[in-house]
Amino acid sequence: MNVKKGVLLINLGTPKTPTEEDVRVYLKHFLGDPRVIDMPRWKWNPILNLMILPHRPAKSAKLYQQIWSDEHGSPLQYYTEQQTKKLQNRLPDYIVKYAMSYSAPFIADVLESFELEHVDSLTIIPLYPQYSTTTVGSVVDDINHFYYKRTYIPSLHIITDFCESKVYIQALSDKIKKVYSEFKPDKVLFSYHGIPVSYVKKGDPYQERCNLTTELIMKQLDGIPYMQTFQSRFGPDEWLTPSTDTTLKELPAKGVKKVLIVSPSFVSDCLETLHELDIENREYFLESGGVEFKMLPALNDDEAFIDVLEQLVTKN
Repeated sequence: MNVKKGVLLINLGTPKTPTEEDVRVYLKHFLGDPRVIDMPRWKWNPILNLMILPHRPAKSAKLYQQIWSDEHGSPLQYYTEQQTKKLQNRLPDYIVKYAMSYSAPFIADVLESFELEHVDSLTIIPLYPQYSTTTVGSVVDDINHFYYKRTYIPSLHIITDFCESKVYIQALSDKIKKVYSEFKPDKVLFSYHGIPVSYVKKGDPYQERCNLTTELIMKQLDGIPYMQTFQSRFGPDEWLTPSTDTTLKELPAKGVKKVLIVSPSFVSDCLETLHELDIENREYFLESGGVEFKMLPALNDDEAFIDVLEQLVTKN
């Protein structure tokens, strides 16, 4: 019997448009996830609905407008679509689709489309190289919720982490080497999306996976001066440190005038790379006495990243 095979790529999501209304819809999905905000719902829901959603969307919409493309719209959506198309070309014997956790196309809707196409074996790749309960854990929740009490469940292969993938490490290392040789920065700064320290204390291995990613990359970049930091802090809780913004404000006084930023936790450029890092943090560095700031683009739809995805599928 011929087995019908599918691949599902999953990323975080994005507002439909960079308007206050659509950003509010997106943030309600995102910040309403108990995996993202680990707080009792009776305590968090009033904060979300009465303090955050009435005000934050207007501010966030202005940030999205600065990175939105007239031609392609949301960068995250665009690159995820390109990754899907290119992987489909590589894997003609598979049905390749993508979904988002907090925006259309939603995970449940795409899983239903695979069901209607009678897919027997499905490889699911959350597009987060380093496992965290806040990202991959949430994706697995959605998958389990969809198949709960389903009459037929296909063979599922969920790639929960790929930071040790030799192809992934090589793709990032090669990209860094090329830019480093041309730019010659004083230091390379690895900036990962942060999470609250409390999540790590509960057993989330994310920090360890980030440390391992940096370690494996640096084995390919022997002798290059580097640092590792964490970005995107949200709320009053203690988050992983050192923080990217504080570090960039301090580096010029320590003689680091030229810096290259790398963000290994993002496989597609998005608000956190294009605005938070390349606009906000660039300003912090330059205003503090830095001279040159360069942001390394994410792997996006580079053929080297399609190599990574192809291997993750075919090695199963």
